[in-house]
Amino acid sequence: MSETSGAASGEDLSFEEILGRLSQVVEKLERGDLPLEESLAVFEEGVRLSRLGQRRLDQAETRVEELLADEDGARTRTMEREPE
Repeated sequence: MSETSGAASGEDLSFEEILGRLSQVVEKLERGDLPLEESLAVFEEGVRLSRLGQRRLDQAETRVEELLADEDGARTRTMEREPE
């Protein structure tokens, strides 16, 4: 399942759209009625969306840090992540 275009890979989705699609993925998998191969494909989509969402969050964090930084960068601090 090779997706190379921006639209197919989800690169053009907003963070909110990513969360919505992830919610749909979870619902499909929780039903437990999909064949194995389809479950794997849906799971793969979920992993891809999760990674894309994390990249969006990382980018937003960087933008916030840049906006808050003074000349010495003293106003920002690294945000702690919750353990996975």
